[in-house]
Amino acid sequence: MSSIKLDIVTPERKVYSQEVQMVIARAVTGQLGILPNHAPLLANLEPGLMRVKINESDEEQIAISGGFLEVADNIITVLARTAELPAEIDVSRAQSARRRAEERLQESQDKVDYARAKAALDRAMARLQAVGRK
Repeated sequence: MSSIKLDIVTPERKVYSQEVQMVIARAVTGQLGILPNHAPLLANLEPGLMRVKINESDEEQIAISGGFLEVADNIITVLARTAELPAEIDVSRAQSARRRAEERLQESQDKVDYARAKAALDRAMARLQAVGRK
């Protein structure tokens, strides 16, 4: 089966660079499934879990905290605020962040505080999902 190049870059480093068969990501407009030879595309990514199908039997999950995805010339480039592979995730820290965000959501009266708490909760949930915890 043919492949497409995936590069995931944050301001600090290149997190991922590999030929893959498919990428599934959550954009502001909904779920995206990108296969080799996809039409050019630019999308705003939501915080969440990016699924990367390496081949028929192997899949990786990467926690993304939002950013942009571009498809051009059989290359997917993701520019993310943060991106973490499962092996890099501190589970206890992610669980603590989830608890704090949930508490803030329950007590928040201000729309700005609510949006920040919701974004923090989305990031924590993506990290926990990447390591197989919820």
